[in-house]
Amino acid sequence: MAIYLDHAASSPLRPEAAEALAVYACASYAGANPNSLHTPGREAARALEGARKEISQLLGGSARPSELIFTSGGTEADNLAVIGLSEAVRMQRGARDAVVISAIEHEAVLACAPELRRRGFEVRIAASSCRGIIEPAALESTLDERCALVSIMTANNETGMVQPIAELAAAAHAHGALFHTDAVQAFTRIPLSAGPVDALSISAHKVGGPVGIGALYLKTGIRLQPLLHGGGQERGLRPGTQNVSGALAFAAAAQASACAHRVHADALRVRSSMLVEKLVLADLGICPTVDAAYDGGRLPGTVHIAVSGIEAGAVLLRLDAAGFAISSGSACSAGSRDSSHVLSAMGVPRERSLGALRISFDERVSDSELSAFADALIGCVGSLRR
Repeated sequence: MAIYLDHAASSPLRPEAAEALAVYACASYAGANPNSLHTPGREAARALEGARKEISQLLGGSARPSELIFTSGGTEADNLAVIGLSEAVRMQRGARDAVVISAIEHEAVLACAPELRRRGFEVRIAASSCRGIIEPAALESTLDERCALVSIMTANNETGMVQPIAELAAAAHAHGALFHTDAVQAFTRIPLSAGPVDALSISAHKVGGPVGIGALYLKTGIRLQPLLHGGGQERGLRPGTQNVSGALAFAAAAQASACAHRVHADALRVRSSMLVEKLVLADLGICPTVDAAYDGGRLPGTVHIAVSGIEAGAVLLRLDAAGFAISSGSACSAGSRDSSHVLSAMGVPRERSLGALRISFDERVSDSELSAFADALIGCVGSLRR
């Protein structure tokens, strides 16, 4: 059985989520439409609202269950926020026709740029520092009275670097713009507060829940233009019959993941540092993409390294054959031989960028498995250099 070290792409289903799905399958309301008035429908609606409440509790004390909109995943939540908020602001205040996104965003946000331009918006890019951080000063240089929305992720999906969201949101608000953050990678892994932001995206399968469900937090009073048309579900903002079983499993996984990270976050950071140290000491040209001095600002359990002079694909294939599953970057951009846009934005040379590897794990991965992986990677790189 493979040792799975690609949790940033998708985290293995947690037992709590599997149990929630099994309980739902045997429930009297299984398969019932939560919008129906009959008894099974009302029971399904109660279960859905219970899941909504449990998830909202993990977004800080200020978040209300009514502010959570269920979607099909993080990508839909990002699209709904970036395009829907921009359109809503322009409808209210026509002079605001500019949107700011960062250079290191996930494709779910970056790919909204062409559509925004097609709709007549100007898209501005906030630059990244060499550490993979969007500094408030860099954002400030893109802001003016025309900005409708700023969208900057909470933590990067490749490097794991955590952004100064409160300061960035304050800068956006000072210019009258709304602020959205893609918190898909950060949700349950670090403490979050929805307080400073207007909208926030999360996804179930990143926390050990099922694929196919996510959510968008939308602060009370903030208008949003729906992207889909249909019934009035989810406050009329996301039509379509809700995925009750997915919501229940999402809530169970999120609660379990949050509890686990409260206990194990510090240990995960230590284990990550030890892994990097062992790889660097092998003296094979393996080094972190961000200086280890900044590890305190990285998601626990995320390691991002580069193998100088060797393309990541060659390493991945050998590791896969040896029983280790890792990634060369965002799984949503898999198959591309282009260098990472995140590392390019950080100023990492293309030669190093092409050798980038992401290792991501949680408390369910043992020390012995990490040690075995390190030995396998060292052996793999050593053989490729001969």
